[in-house]
Amino acid sequence: MKELLNKFNLEKGFELILEYGIPVLKALAIYIIGGWLISRSVKLTNKFMEARKYEMTLQKFFINIMTWVLWILLIVAIVGTLGIETSGFAAMLAAMGLAIGLALQGSLSNFAGGVLLLLFKPFRVGDTVEVQGITGIVQEIDILQTKVLMFNRKTAIIPNGPLLNGNIINFDTEGILRCETMIGVSYDADIPKTLEILTKLCTDHPLVLKDPAPVVQVSENAGSSINIIVRPYTLPADMWTVHFYLQQNFKPTLDSIGVEIPYPHQVEIRKKE
Repeated sequence: MKELLNKFNLEKGFELILEYGIPVLKALAIYIIGGWLISRSVKLTNKFMEARKYEMTLQKFFINIMTWVLWILLIVAIVGTLGIETSGFAAMLAAMGLAIGLALQGSLSNFAGGVLLLLFKPFRVGDTVEVQGITGIVQEIDILQTKVLMFNRKTAIIPNGPLLNGNIINFDTEGILRCETMIGVSYDADIPKTLEILTKLCTDHPLVLKDPAPVVQVSENAGSSINIIVRPYTLPADMWTVHFYLQQNFKPTLDSIGVEIPYPHQVEIRKKE
């Protein structure tokens, strides 16, 4: 009798091992191999993104999302190997994803805009841009928003969704800028001489580029003045310095050759009683 009980227990234990032990060993093997594959995939993806010089913000975000997704898939595979029904788990994840998507609908638009900004790089940190009616220097590009330091030292925080859907003007793409201004002179002025001295005014400044050369031309014959457009080229950081230099020196330069800058005159007529 004792031998029969021992034999029965041995057979029962063997059945339990076959029923539960093998799935556990499979799950353990899947965990070890899957964890190694996830680690390897993350490292390879990180190296690829570094080689392509993606923005660090995008790298970290994408690596984190990729890691979470792969581990969730691995956990689902392990649970299925243990014989646990995974359809309910998958339905729960889908419901959570839908709820989160509806709750964060506006944020998802900004998120998508941030990903596209970091991928296509219409501007970088340090560039001077005009976006959403705001002009300034890009301080930070986050996954949801972009910070722009305006010239009055105010910081503008712009959501990436509206930013990407609007016009983007990057002043630093070409590496040079044209400083454009205009000055009016009287109809009595010697135009060739005026153009010559205004060109010299531009070329004498060390921050004005020699190539491309400054452009100084008559723009229009207006009602009370001949308007001359002055267009020197500078580096982006030097544009305002050159602009203010020209504004400050237009009158002294024209005075030196006797050219008048017209301005409105008011004539007062009094009736004698």
